[in-house]
Amino acid sequence: MAALITPKGYRPLLDRDETEQGIKLIKGFFQDNISTGLHLRRVTGPLFVQSGLGINDDLNGTERPVRFPIKDLGDATAEVVHSLAKWKRLTLAEQHIKPGYGIYTDMNAIRADEELDNIHSLYVDQWDWEQTITADQRTLAYLKKVVKNIYYALLRTEFLITERFPVLGTHLPEKVTFVHAEELAREYPNLTPKEREGEVCKKYGAVFVIGIGGELSDGKPHDGRAPDYDDWSTPNEDGFLGLNGDLLVWNDVLGQSFELSSMGIRVDREALLRQLKIAGEEQRAQLYFHRRLLEGSLPLSIGGGIGQSRLCMLYLRKAHIGEIQASIWPEEMRKQCNEANIPLI
Repeated sequence: MAALITPKGYRPLLDRDETEQGIKLIKGFFQDNISTGLHLRRVTGPLFVQSGLGINDDLNGTERPVRFPIKDLGDATAEVVHSLAKWKRLTLAEQHIKPGYGIYTDMNAIRADEELDNIHSLYVDQWDWEQTITADQRTLAYLKKVVKNIYYALLRTEFLITERFPVLGTHLPEKVTFVHAEELAREYPNLTPKEREGEVCKKYGAVFVIGIGGELSDGKPHDGRAPDYDDWSTPNEDGFLGLNGDLLVWNDVLGQSFELSSMGIRVDREALLRQLKIAGEEQRAQLYFHRRLLEGSLPLSIGGGIGQSRLCMLYLRKAHIGEIQASIWPEEMRKQCNEANIPLI
């Protein structure tokens, strides 16, 4: 269990009933906005996929999926999804989605290796989205355009929720600032990546950190990324590596940076082969998803995930994600939260 943050003098601004109303309002309004802004249609996503096909995501490459046997498939193994990055790309191909259009779905996952704290839960709920693009849209400029579109949806949602509950107030800045992880490493060489995020988020309020997964000048990546969905190794227009990133905002309830979304332009054939080699995972090229990509039967795409409970936690000014969603927490954490006026569901 990670260290729990207990904000001094914390009191929920909304009671349980108002909180549930707020969650419903936020989820309905935001997904409509993101769907319209990015030309996405809703599809139904899976809770689990069959093991051994390379469809499940590996996130940082170390997390273990929750597995179980399937009786009617001769005890073949299924695994609960971590996210749906690869599944969405397969779906774009199956539904023949044209460039400029895409899909989104409610993604519900179990991440058993998550280190539990104020913002990390065993249960993950997010909007997973994916949009078909053309080869000439595999650029940093297009990535930034999409990020801005998402951020405008965030601003509109904040306005709506504060109109309904004025006590919450507005806290997001008018625009999102873009910065590359390499720039942060050079500006804050003595800080950890997480500390760098805290400094830049506190300064600007909302930041998109570009280049997650590729090695920086200090010999380390800003954060881990699996080699087979986001493109973190292709040089971009700014002269740095990476066509992906994380959207972060400053959370003044917790006094720290707060990740809302991870997203990026997805690997093409060349980037996949390059990143598999860098990661020492060349054997993955034989898996179903990877073969489809290498043979050219999957479209180029951009996509990501946006945390539903985290978004609600931010807007509703909550100190713990357990005030938004029902999950399992260590007994010691529940005790500490109770003492700090943090009512976990």
